[in-house]
Amino acid sequence: MSLAKIRLCVDQPLGPGQSVALTEAQAHYLFGVMREGVGTQVLAFNGRDGEWLAEVKEGGKRKGTLACLERTRAQTAPPDLWLLFAPVKKARTDFIVEKAVELGVARLQPVLTDYTNSERFRRDKAEAHVREAAEQCGALSLSGVGEAVTLSRLLSGWDPARHILWADESEAGAATTLAAFPEGPAAILVGPEGGFSAAERDRLRALPFVHPVALGPRILRAETAVLAAITLWQAHLGDWQ
Repeated sequence: MSLAKIRLCVDQPLGPGQSVALTEAQAHYLFGVMREGVGTQVLAFNGRDGEWLAEVKEGGKRKGTLACLERTRAQTAPPDLWLLFAPVKKARTDFIVEKAVELGVARLQPVLTDYTNSERFRRDKAEAHVREAAEQCGALSLSGVGEAVTLSRLLSGWDPARHILWADESEAGAATTLAAFPEGPAAILVGPEGGFSAAERDRLRALPFVHPVALGPRILRAETAVLAAITLWQAHLGDWQ
């Protein structure tokens, strides 16, 4: 078992003897922040080739090179679960992205609703948070991140084979159950701090692939609802069983 503690997400192929060039940011972190050097062993992954034990062969302030030694874990895919969420304030959106990766979401899709109070969403920043979270939590795959779209547009082009678990705050206090939720591709929908508008509620309730669910007896903040809903799905239908 490898004793390497540092994990790095790389964009290059991984395989026996493969040489991997570090980015400037990775070189700074490894050699400047962590004070490591030539001979240090790290774990590398790219979301495709599993996790590999690699050794630092060259190191400098702005560059470095790894050499793959052996594969420590074969590539696996996360459950086929998407998170549809309304962006909130920056720090809370960052929190949602980070925790969704830790909890095993395959794709993050920001959704603009009638009451969304933070329409600015930086996909590139979210993708950076995905990589950092994957490095820290031991994930082998990188969650995909979509561009922000309106709820109306998202639902108009939705594949009905992927059922949506809707965290409906109006259900607070009702029994929480996934008994009627089918197995297979799924998505979790969590709205903004102001909830969904009446028109949005009517449309969601009219769709056969949308299943409203209660998340306990209290109304939760958006980021708390995300954690609760993912945990609920993972425990009943995901890879926590």
